[in-house]
Amino acid sequence: MKIRVGVIGGGITGLATAFKLLKKRADRIELSLMEKEREVGLHQSSHNSGVLHAGLAYAPHSAKAQLARSGIRQMIAFCREHDIPHEQCGKLVLATDSQEVEELEKLRTNGLRNGLIGLRILDREEYLEKEPYAGGVKALLVPEEGIVDFKGVCDGLRREIEALGGHVVNGFKFTAVEQRGGEQRLRSSRGEEVVVDYTINCGGLYADRIAHLFGVHPAVRIVPFRGDFYRFKASSDRLVNDLIYPLADPRYPFLGVHLTRLITGEKEAGPNAVLAFSREGYNWWDIHPGELGSALSYKGFRRFVKKHPYMVASELQSTLWKSHFVKRLKPLLPEIEERDLEKSRSGVRAQAMDKKGNLAGDFELMQGEHSTHLINAPSPAATASLAIGDWISDKVLSYLD
Repeated sequence: MKIRVGVIGGGITGLATAFKLLKKRADRIELSLMEKEREVGLHQSSHNSGVLHAGLAYAPHSAKAQLARSGIRQMIAFCREHDIPHEQCGKLVLATDSQEVEELEKLRTNGLRNGLIGLRILDREEYLEKEPYAGGVKALLVPEEGIVDFKGVCDGLRREIEALGGHVVNGFKFTAVEQRGGEQRLRSSRGEEVVVDYTINCGGLYADRIAHLFGVHPAVRIVPFRGDFYRFKASSDRLVNDLIYPLADPRYPFLGVHLTRLITGEKEAGPNAVLAFSREGYNWWDIHPGELGSALSYKGFRRFVKKHPYMVASELQSTLWKSHFVKRLKPLLPEIEERDLEKSRSGVRAQAMDKKGNLAGDFELMQGEHSTHLINAPSPAATASLAIGDWISDKVLSYLD
């Protein structure tokens, strides 16, 4: 008799986990994946920069570093096998002044410790051949990184899940669980019910709330941060060829705005990071009073603001005024002007934060009774999703055995 496993969340990590479970033990697993939207991969999975991250800046031996390395290789192989658009175009990380050059070398050393290959420090004359309009004084070339169609990956994973005998249920907004003995009755907002023996929570922006329904209480809370993007007008897209990133400021928890080429060929700048007014609030007017009140009243968020007042103010200014957004881009691209950009899209990232105002830095799993919960999966979760799927599926199969 097969074990019935339910996966909550049809984002890229939920899909990858379901795929890996079936690939390893389709003979033993009867799998149902529940997604509240009409399609899979409509939130964080497709509202990001579309960048393949190789594990450059993550702490050595961390889950992020290890899963990013395995993940990018698996992702590229999956894309090749399924004809999903992708490209390893390489990335430049700029040192914008002489003081940052030493930090750039430290970043290179960190990347080498994480197993990246081909890392090179380039003089200005060298990297201007790749990005003629870039600023800075030196750059770190990261040749393994690139761009991909993550929505295409999600659709490909769904096809694989169904080919392996799994069921993907769209329009299923999970709201409650009733546990009877070894069974779990998962209920939707419309009264639908899926009965399983084990549940995996890959709920992304709602992962902490879903965990609470299973009696699992994380020490962190998901705080949603919206990131705005600007696209380059056709007359100005010559200013960027591929990927140009700043050297991250260690005083602040976010990377900062950067420049990217999408797999579609469009060029973008962003994202910034401001509090979203709902967990899926892609615009200022997307307001959920309960979710907004929960974030503002959270002790951890208030302490976060007190710790980083300058950063919070700068991020807020960059979403209110295009001029400030462009000012932040100037060190990377000195010739950029407001007229070169037009407002594009936004994404919302699920960021786990503790009561002291610290952002959870690594991927985090929690175990419940007959359930596993992916509580924190920030960037590079999309790149690392297939490796995350291995991580979760191995733990679940070990438990079930």
